[in-house]
Order: sequence, then structure tokens, then C-alpha cells
Amino acid sequence: MEVRYNYVVIEGNIGAGKTSLASMIADEYNARLVLEQFADNPFLPKFYREPDKYAFPLELSFLASRYKQLNEEFGTRDMFKSFTVADYYFMKSLVFAASTLKGDEYNLYRQIFYIIYGQMPKPDIYVYLHQTPERLLENIRRRGREYEKQITPEYLQKIQESYFSFFRQNPEACYLIIDINNIDFVANCEHYRNITEIIFCNEWGKGLNMVIL
Repeated sequence: MEVRYNYVVIEGNIGAGKTSLASMIADEYNARLVLEQFADNPFLPKFYREPDKYAFPLELSFLASRYKQLNEEFGTRDMFKSFTVADYYFMKSLVFAASTLKGDEYNLYRQIFYIIYGQMPKPDIYVYLHQTPERLLENIRRRGREYEKQITPEYLQKIQESYFSFFRQNPEACYLIIDINNIDFVANCEHYRNITEIIFCNEWGKGLNMVIL
């Protein structure tokens, strides 16, 4: 299958399967894989325990680490890979900050974000894996990360709304929203094949595009 994209981003809420899908695509298509580096963030466990206290330092630390990683990744070119696929994009920083920060802190953060955002390479397509908060919580429980036990359906709903708000406010990009509530692309090869055909065998325009599987 010919891939017309140079840079594909797999996005979605916490527990949606972003890393799994990005890794599977990279393996199949010999693509360069960019995975978010979050495991060593010292503020993340603290934030889930005391969100009001640690939201601002958490979001600033993610902003800095995402900028650093993407700059390093795109500062070099891998001639042996067909394209790049990532399990996150820089806009994720503003999406989460909109849910965790308030008032002056969010306004300041938003200013900093857009200064940096204008310098970042833009993906050819954003693929957003959509699942309900209830389904996401099941996925989160299955993977068993201790610091994620405090996540609530309400928090996941706020994150989801922030994603769609960003999409509407930045319509110049191409967003492909795939509703995967009724499939399991990790366990079922046919489901995975359906997703890759949707992404790579169709021509998607700017703005919001949605498919339900």
C-alpha cells in the first residue's frame, strides 16, 4: 500500500491505544516511530494525587519535554524509513492544559504554547482514536499503572472536549476521527486492517473527518 503522508500523528485520550496503533503502523510500513517520553516525569504521580497544586508545573514540564523531543527527532532525517508516525503531537500540551489550568495560569500557558507551536513541523494528518470515558477507564485499569488509578470519567470527558475544541479552533489541519468503541484492533487483525485502510486508502480534506467502526 502506497503511503502519501510524510508525517502521521495518532492522537486520542488517555488509554485510547495511541502507542499500540502507532507501533503497529511503524512495524508494518517501516516508518520512523516517535513515542512520547512521559514515564520519567516526576510531576505526573503528584498531579494525580493533588491536581490543583501540581497542574502548572506538570504542564510546563510536558511542554518543555515535548518541544525538546520533537526538535531532536525532526532535526535529523532517517533515509531508511518511509515516513514518520508518532503517538502524540505538540498540540496535546494545550489540550491537557485547557482541562487542568485555570484563569491567569492558563492564559500565560496558552501564550507560551502558541509562540512555540508556530515553529513546529505540522503533521499531514491527525488520526484521533475516539472512545467513551467508560471504555477508556477499562483500558487504563487493564494496563495497571499505579499513578493512573485516580483518573475519573469526568477528567477523561474534559480531555475529550478539549481535543474537539482544539480541532474546531484550528481548522487548517486535517483531522481524522475514528470511533473505535466497537472494535479491538490490537487483538483482531481485521480490525487493525480496517483502520489502516481508512487512514491510508482515502483522501481526507482539512477540518474534521469522522468514521465509525
